[in-house]
Amino acid sequence: MLRATEKITALYCRLSQEDANEGDSNSITNQKDILLRYAKEHRFPNPTFFVDDGYSGTNYDRPGFQQMLSEIEAGKVVVVLTKDLSRLGRNSSLTGLYINFTFPKYSVRYIAINDHFDTIDPNSTDNDVAGIKNWFNEFFAKDTSRKIRAVQKAKGERGVPLTTNVPFGYRKDPDDRTKWIVDEAAALVVKRIFKLCMEGRGPMQIAKLLQAEKVLNPTSYKRREGIKSPSPETADPYHWNTNTVVHILERREYTGCTVNFKTYTNSIWDKKQRETPIEKQAVFYNTHPAIIEQEVFDKVQQIRKQRHRRTKTGKSSLFSGMVYCADCGAKMRYCTTNYFEKRQDHFVCANYRSNTGSCSAHFIRAVVLEELVWMHMKAVIFYVTRYEKHFRTVMEQRLRMSSEEAIRGYKTQFAQAERRLAELDRLFIRIYEDNVSGRITDERFSMMSRTYEDEQTQLKVEIQSLQQEIEVQERQIENLEQFIQRVHKYEDLQELTPYALRELVKAIYIEAPDKSSGKRRQNIRISYDLVGFIPLNELVKEETA
Repeated sequence: MLRATEKITALYCRLSQEDANEGDSNSITNQKDILLRYAKEHRFPNPTFFVDDGYSGTNYDRPGFQQMLSEIEAGKVVVVLTKDLSRLGRNSSLTGLYINFTFPKYSVRYIAINDHFDTIDPNSTDNDVAGIKNWFNEFFAKDTSRKIRAVQKAKGERGVPLTTNVPFGYRKDPDDRTKWIVDEAAALVVKRIFKLCMEGRGPMQIAKLLQAEKVLNPTSYKRREGIKSPSPETADPYHWNTNTVVHILERREYTGCTVNFKTYTNSIWDKKQRETPIEKQAVFYNTHPAIIEQEVFDKVQQIRKQRHRRTKTGKSSLFSGMVYCADCGAKMRYCTTNYFEKRQDHFVCANYRSNTGSCSAHFIRAVVLEELVWMHMKAVIFYVTRYEKHFRTVMEQRLRMSSEEAIRGYKTQFAQAERRLAELDRLFIRIYEDNVSGRITDERFSMMSRTYEDEQTQLKVEIQSLQQEIEVQERQIENLEQFIQRVHKYEDLQELTPYALRELVKAIYIEAPDKSSGKRRQNIRISYDLVGFIPLNELVKEETA
């Protein structure tokens, strides 16, 4: 057990960002001067500072306070000094808990100098009003939080970026700190990451490649450039975390837009950041130069949804995640071993492979698939670039007809869903009235209302999905123009590349082999991004007719 002369006097200082705005009176330096002078004047033993600079008083998860608490629980502290009660904290419940229970439990005397509060004299009138002061300190924290939230809300609704940490690839404009400019060196890395993803590489592969090439990770790069970063510096400046790559690939700001209100907290006591639903986030377009084209960003998100596992051999195919069975719609799985030659690697229907008996043996060798896809893509690129006018005319007509038919179907379903939703509202009112009048029991009412609520939830999801489908169909002609522009980029393409494949092709469907002629004949159907299936044979016949 420690002797009294060996124990310490804990001098606790805290300053939040809001307190710092009030001037020097609450500064850490000023607090230290007051506490040390008081400790010496009253001859308290071994004064030791515990400091939390930049931490809110609304919770006690602060490193300095937790360190002091550990010393208290170890029986090493005899007195705790703070400048006033608000320095200890602004949560009246927890502040009272520490003052009235924790400190007395470990025989610790607590003094708040400017509030004339001292636990050694429980009958003091200043001690009687301590609870009121703690409540007022809490009220001050809540009021400050409300004001800050109001200011942030107003700024966010005007399109001013709310994030204090500019995304990797941008810098704050020195002439206007609310604007972002492109950091060319970092932007090259961002573009490389998106390009690698477009080529079919996953986040882990990208992270390993960047590390092998000794590319500085975002935190190390920012520190080298003298830019503040909230992330701790890694031991290896070239180590890339997979989550860092994922975060970059999913960040919409790279398309030139500002996204505000992405997260929220429930209260000033609960600091946990929760994600705001995308539909409730505020997006402002063309607020800064884009590093990644919108089309590329959207395509990467599609690829991310098609995430596929690498085989145990570590090998992956150019087409992984893109190949489907034409009959059952299941994904075709890539099969390989370390003992296979390249020509033996193949795709097989997942339903057939899992022995469910729900599909036949759809099978295609990877080299055959590559040859067929490249042949079709070359033909499409040649036709579109040589006969663009005819291609546009025919495809516009086809897309318009299919879109109009699809829109009619979606709108019919949409109207039916809305009518049923309104009907459920009326039914709910009716069973409520029946329950109040006693015509149905509470148990029956509870069961029926739960059933109606579940159906309403499903209908709302269906209505939202139908609205999105209608919007997609209405953009078909615009999508056609985008596809033609993409094709022109690959007019001189000499070989099939992962990037070209992912940018032009959405999915590949493998049909069952045709053996009617005595020979195995394999057919595939390619769904191109933005336009779907292209009837190439019919287009060629029409052009040459």
